[in-house]
Amino acid sequence: MHPVVIIGSGLAGYNVARELRKLDRETPLTVVTADGGQFYSKPMLSNALASNKTPAAIPLNTPEQMAAQLNATVRTRTRVAAIDTAARQVRIGEETVPYSKLVLALGAEQVRLPLSGNAADAVMTVNSLDDYTRFRAALEGKRRIAIIGAGLIGCEFANDLSATGYSVDAVDIAGQALPRLLPAAGAALLEEKLAALGVVWHLGASVRSIDRDGRTLEVTLANGRKFSADLVLSAIGLKPKLELARAAELKVHRGIVVDRYLATSAEDVYALGDCAEVEGLVLPFVMPIMHAARALAATLAGRRTAVAYPPMPVLVKTPACPTIVAPPANGAVGKWLIERGADGVKSLFIDSAGKLLGFALNGAATAERAKLARELPPVLA
Repeated sequence: MHPVVIIGSGLAGYNVARELRKLDRETPLTVVTADGGQFYSKPMLSNALASNKTPAAIPLNTPEQMAAQLNATVRTRTRVAAIDTAARQVRIGEETVPYSKLVLALGAEQVRLPLSGNAADAVMTVNSLDDYTRFRAALEGKRRIAIIGAGLIGCEFANDLSATGYSVDAVDIAGQALPRLLPAAGAALLEEKLAALGVVWHLGASVRSIDRDGRTLEVTLANGRKFSADLVLSAIGLKPKLELARAAELKVHRGIVVDRYLATSAEDVYALGDCAEVEGLVLPFVMPIMHAARALAATLAGRRTAVAYPPMPVLVKTPACPTIVAPPANGAVGKWLIERGADGVKSLFIDSAGKLLGFALNGAATAERAKLARELPPVLA
């Protein structure tokens, strides 16, 4: 019997394997990963400094422990070169690995800016434990950190670094922090609280070039302003990894296109997590992964199950200004109602009938998360 093959050992890959093993202990299972194969939560990377966690302390399990727990073969530091959906096999170098069913849990990669300057290649990104290990090593002896991007990951790193003694400059082309997740009032409070930690904001600005200036880096913005940094971290967003799927002639759009059963355009090939597009939704967050993993595991075990997404508020790990967001669906029609308190901002997105379609809570307003979440419509019913 050919194994179920899962490509990827992130939260999506390992969680679908775990859920499958709750239902089926016998079907052969192989996990193939280009990474080290440790089980860890990627969201932990952006607050590990303040949590006093070294890179070595972040993984919860080694790949050997995962293989034992899952009764699976876990192949680490192994890159899949190609997928042959007609022959039902994946190619690893000169080796071919047959599959009964194939799961793509390929994740996403950091978007990279086309920067000029003789130190453009020195810009770091953090999207994996390997990346974070390199980042922490590079931080040694450094003090001034520039962060490109004031979205979720950029703000979380800005909080983590500034709270642990680093000087942080944060740059974003948008005029506010968390531009895709927060209305202006909530963003203003977040910016104020992070500024109190020492974060210097450069909003409505973009980075033009990065050059070496002795032992430091000179960051030049498009508006001509310059500042120095010891290290530059780019966190401008993620894009699904599509190369393998595209080469295998699977249908792709913004992500690998799957139906409600997480099936791709090829028979017995599935996708979930940051690489997948479900009914037009690409949701790079933990809760959608967990719901998808349970549904797909049931399908793999022989009980065809469609994925459904309930309301899934997202916690932004910025302790200086606790923030929880449940954005309205793309294209939702309504307006933001803003309530500013002494120590928080409550923003509710309401349609013309007064129905709650989304919210953003900052500071003390986060206490209303559970109550408001119950009023939200499902993300995907």
